[in-house]
Amino acid sequence: MNKTSQVTRGPRCRPRQFRTSVLTNSLMEVCLIHRVAEECESPLAFASIGLSRAMLQALRKIGYSHPSPIQAELIPVALDGFDVIGQAKTGTGKTAAFGIPLIEMLEARGHGPQGIILAPTRELVQQIVLELQRLAAGQDVAICGLYGGEPIDKQLRALARGLDLVVGTPGRVLDHIERRTLDLSDCFHVVLDEADRMLDIGFRPDIERILRKIPDPHQTMLLSATISDDIRKLARRYMYNPVEMNLSKDEPSVEAIKQYYVTVDHDRKTDLLLYLLERDRPSQCIVFTRTRRGADKLADRIKGRVAGVATIHGDMAQSARNRVMQDFRSGAISVLVATDVVGRGIDVNGISHVVNFDIPDDPENYVHRIGRTGRMGKDGLAYLFVGPDQGEPLTAIENLINKVLPTLDLQNFVAHRREDRSKSSRFRELWSTGSSPNAYSNA
Repeated sequence: MNKTSQVTRGPRCRPRQFRTSVLTNSLMEVCLIHRVAEECESPLAFASIGLSRAMLQALRKIGYSHPSPIQAELIPVALDGFDVIGQAKTGTGKTAAFGIPLIEMLEARGHGPQGIILAPTRELVQQIVLELQRLAAGQDVAICGLYGGEPIDKQLRALARGLDLVVGTPGRVLDHIERRTLDLSDCFHVVLDEADRMLDIGFRPDIERILRKIPDPHQTMLLSATISDDIRKLARRYMYNPVEMNLSKDEPSVEAIKQYYVTVDHDRKTDLLLYLLERDRPSQCIVFTRTRRGADKLADRIKGRVAGVATIHGDMAQSARNRVMQDFRSGAISVLVATDVVGRGIDVNGISHVVNFDIPDDPENYVHRIGRTGRMGKDGLAYLFVGPDQGEPLTAIENLINKVLPTLDLQNFVAHRREDRSKSSRFRELWSTGSSPNAYSNA
């Protein structure tokens, strides 16, 4: 694509209060920043970025006291109009990192949206919309989510009224473009959130078709947990000299999460879950199962023993999933049984526990699962239920996170009865050293 230089982009960005292009007196700048912080009762860290008074007040109301690392690094660069590739794990504040500059750079409302955010799932789209609405509190900013699974009439009415920011899944956004109900001729800002996941599930053709509809010049921000060769190809084709920032340090973001595994017989897993819920009394907990049917069956088993239990998975109608997520965010639901596809998009800061009721097929799904807790620097607990015959997937997870998981002290609860523990330990040791399990018979 024919790209223009960064210099030509500046005039299209709305001037921000308390942000000047030339300051000849450094003392004047410091005093101005302090005055903004005092008037808005906001931390100096956010005020020093040069945000408007309205944004500082919204941040104070939300309770954001200090920018996370990705916010502190990305926001100033984005405000200056540069393309950005940001590598950071989930739960690090990515939505606010791109949402704050998007809202700050909005101009007077035109015919179509000025910014569009693409995300892989309906749940993530809904969460981004909610976060943007909180960040835009007190300002006249119209935001709408575009996704499938619900009647399109509501979206059509919102688009007809006029929007500033659109958040959508690639398929539904493309559907609106083809219907000519979404006009991107005024769009200047594009965000690709969880780009790695969008490419993994086959959205690349749709993404490229959408990007070709965006007029030049425009700003693109790409956020991803990993930067693969496919993502770099996309960046080379559709981004102009992007500024790259890596806040993930190439390691799974699990440092703030206490992780344990439990060897448990398959017919004792439900009892073990009930024991842990009674013992720990989590503020909110997500329990991951491998299948949708398994999620339903597990929820039915524990509902009579635990209050506030609900299920969420892909077989549910979108309206039902919306109600579940609304109740989970409000705290009405304390235990949510979920599958991987839906669960990865859940972004709720109050989750204290994650239980891997079924060990994931892919070790990377373990990292995504436990990333639902320990968000924004908070502590979290993650439990992994491992069957006596599941030494291999346990070792694969440990190799991925570069950490040996400790066993959980269950005190008086007996989770595993069928096999001598020395044999189980020997089996796990063989997998850890790369030996064949058949070698056990020869040991």
